[in-house]
Amino acid sequence: MSVIVAYGDSNTWGYDPIAGVRFAADMRWTGVMSRELGAGFTVIEEGLNGRTSVFEDPIEPYRNGLAYLPPCLLSHAPLDLLIISLGCNDLKRRFWLSPGDIALGVERLILTARSLPVGRDGAPPDIILAAPPPVVELTAFADMFEGAREKSLELGARYRAFAELHGTGFVDAGEHIHCSPKDGIHFEADQHARLGRVMAGAVKARLEAG
Repeated sequence: MSVIVAYGDSNTWGYDPIAGVRFAADMRWTGVMSRELGAGFTVIEEGLNGRTSVFEDPIEPYRNGLAYLPPCLLSHAPLDLLIISLGCNDLKRRFWLSPGDIALGVERLILTARSLPVGRDGAPPDIILAAPPPVVELTAFADMFEGAREKSLELGARYRAFAELHGTGFVDAGEHIHCSPKDGIHFEADQHARLGRVMAGAVKARLEAG
């Protein structure tokens, strides 16, 4: 049984941009991925609304992705693969970060995960880095994410560079899905379904290659 931890934010949690509630488990991209992968895989969903890569949020506490990553992985060990899907919340105006700094934050997650003996036989876990799709026109989140659209367009290329540098798997979600025009940052149900299928293919390819 291959164990996969999906570590992400509200789009991993399954926030519905239309209803403002959580999608059912089988509708979230992690649930779709699990179904596509089949019985030989266990998918552990670790999504949190507002989670950043490494930054402390002065308004929403407990959102620092780096702080929770080690206990999260240690609690689920041994695992075969970690999917890191973070960076959208780093685009918030309150952090005022450059695309380069956001990518550096995600790189710290890669390095931290690689330092932990949470894979099989005490090895580090394998990793797939997933870049978030670009932000589209913002509505309710326009003030919170002011300036995010332009920065988000750079994240795919910057994440890809770090994935290549560190030898991780990579998926640029923006090549496959788009954020909802309802709020500009979350995925609608059809996009969850599409991303789940894409990620299932990436997981199978990564584990078979390893």
